[in-house]
Amino acid sequence: MTEEELNIAFENAFKRASATKIQLAPDIMLHFYAYYKHATYNQGLHTPSGSNEVRNAFKLNALFQIKNLSPREAKLKYIALVNKYITD
Repeated sequence: MTEEELNIAFENAFKRASATKIQLAPDIMLHFYAYYKHATYNQGLHTPSGSNEVRNAFKLNALFQIKNLSPREAKLKYIALVNKYITD
């Protein structure tokens, strides 16, 4: 898959995930979050923002777990998650 094809597939996957009404488990949602942020944030490790410290800690932990992936690998994993969990 070329870089352009990957970017198109990633954008389409993001649109599907954003539009879904499916209620996903929190741990799955953290995977979506981590892969998306890692794929799109290119200035080191993304630091979660927000006022909920517990939620931010879970997000940061999810990001630490995938820190060794390349942005390309994160995009591929994000697409695979969408294909697995988003059926509409």
